[in-house]
Amino acid sequence: MTVVQAAPPRRPRWTRLVPGGSSSAAFVHIVERNALAWRGLPLLFLSNILEPAFFLLSIGVGLGAMVGDVTLPSGTTVPFQVFVGAGMLASSAMFGPVFDTTFGFFVRLKYGKQFDGVLATPMTPLDVARGEVVWAVGRGVFYAACFELTMLVMGLIGSWWALLVVPAAGLISFAFASAGLAASTFMRSFVDFDWVNVALLPLFLFSTIFFPLSRYPESLQWVVQSTPLYQGVVIQRSLVIGEVNAWLVVPALYLALMGTVCLRIASGRMQAMLQP
Repeated sequence: MTVVQAAPPRRPRWTRLVPGGSSSAAFVHIVERNALAWRGLPLLFLSNILEPAFFLLSIGVGLGAMVGDVTLPSGTTVPFQVFVGAGMLASSAMFGPVFDTTFGFFVRLKYGKQFDGVLATPMTPLDVARGEVVWAVGRGVFYAACFELTMLVMGLIGSWWALLVVPAAGLISFAFASAGLAASTFMRSFVDFDWVNVALLPLFLFSTIFFPLSRYPESLQWVVQSTPLYQGVVIQRSLVIGEVNAWLVVPALYLALMGTVCLRIASGRMQAMLQP
């Protein structure tokens, strides 16, 4: 008598790409889930489109007319609205991803318990961390693209190097999204999120968005230059104005290293929290 053994069930293709069942592309399902959840909130995206227009108009019509031009360390003189707009491009790539990977992620982790079910699949905490970061980066890039388009329509961009503004925003978003995700794994309650605002507000006010570095006291200039948002402002302002040189590799490496380290911390913390 011949016994015919049934073939073992085949796993989905994306779970067979690497040993152990997890796939380097499995994070796409986290991105897909977040996109479906945000599909019914179009007004939030509309606000991100209108915000840069209102901001740049207020700077150009009001404060910009009072301040005049700004002289950069290289000696180049640019209108105040160009100077601030380039800095705001960097900050727009910071705020959205940080809030999405802190408040939004914390709710999904602690209250929605969504990742308990996710990790019952072949996906790993690293896949979850990658998916959350990629989603946040996508939103940060969208905000920056809206901001750059507004600046272009208003005639505030005069260099072809500005084509790299959106990819640069992706790098800034990656660094801050990963940092926000790592910080969220240490949060115990919503009270702890006050520290997020405590960290973001000084970065926003003291990263040369509104004033050149030369206006800061010399004792604080090295502190300003060591902050992550300053690195993003340097990149975006150089691209918008067209003053690009090899030294821009330094802030780019700073942000890339920051994002990579924080992403590893976040995935390790999630491994300990969700799979003890």
